[in-house]
Amino acid sequence: MQTTPGNTRKPPTLADVAKLAGVSLATASKSLNGRQQVKAETRERVLSAAEQLNFSPNVLARHLLSGRSGTIGLVTHDLEGRFSIPTLMGAEDAAGTGKTSVLLCDARGDALREQYHVQALLGRRVDGLIVVGARPDPRPSLGQLPVPVVYAYAPSQDPADMSVVTDNVQGGRLVAEHLLACGRSRVAIVTGDAGYGAAHDRVDGATAVLSGAGVEVLGGPLYGAWSEEWGRTAAGLILNRFTDVDAIISGSDQIARGVLDALREAGRRVPEDVAVTGHDNWEILALNARPQLTSIDMNLEELGRRAAALLFDAIEGNPHHGTEVIPSRLVPRGSTGPKPA
Repeated sequence: MQTTPGNTRKPPTLADVAKLAGVSLATASKSLNGRQQVKAETRERVLSAAEQLNFSPNVLARHLLSGRSGTIGLVTHDLEGRFSIPTLMGAEDAAGTGKTSVLLCDARGDALREQYHVQALLGRRVDGLIVVGARPDPRPSLGQLPVPVVYAYAPSQDPADMSVVTDNVQGGRLVAEHLLACGRSRVAIVTGDAGYGAAHDRVDGATAVLSGAGVEVLGGPLYGAWSEEWGRTAAGLILNRFTDVDAIISGSDQIARGVLDALREAGRRVPEDVAVTGHDNWEILALNARPQLTSIDMNLEELGRRAAALLFDAIEGNPHHGTEVIPSRLVPRGSTGPKPA
């Protein structure tokens, strides 16, 4: 059936609302945007007219009237998405459906690429930026920008900036407390690159708890790569030197997977003979491990929600400064349990 001009209905416009309400175009716009200069009875008349006409104001036009774009930018350096994706999910939760859009850019660990993405996002008139690091160590500030910035996961080196980070020291404490509660007393630690502050923070948290219970770390913490291969190698070294080891704390889930492989090849049962813990709660690794891996969850979605909430505060004219720490939590699974009598 052919549509004729006579049965085509154009969507109602702001001018139609103004005409029905008997007000000017400017007054209709102010009424629909909640401006205080309009009398309550006039606003009611305009809202009633908009409802009768089934008028929906243009979102872009509404943002332009408010001087904002309704978008924020998220710049990440995390190539695998392990940290940026849950952070993005949390930020979108805080943004609210349909209220604010999040534009994602991957800087790939390159400072020049980061500057390019920042300028591109500013060119799109974003209302603010969240910058997510690839590693939880302090990073250079972006300096003064025309929009607010919140640094997530990797804090800014400038204390005047706003940063939101995870609690790596607490993560180390939680796994050590858990293993002690399981009756483990011959504990080794295998972690990642010694150049990472997070590696030392996790070790510091664990050793403080173990020392307080009179338990020494077997052979001292072993630093290496954030990889399964290093986990296998380090576990082999530990088994050769300390045959009575009954727990291995791993600095990441990848390392823990390598530790599990080495224990299996050596005929050691997990968790009966040796309990194993990881860090990150990267579910693709933790849930597919055999047995499933006890790990530390850094609450990255909460980190993203909090970063976005702080950014929205700053956009509204209430900026925050300093570093806020999001607590971690232990997720116990089959790789740990009570030591058999």
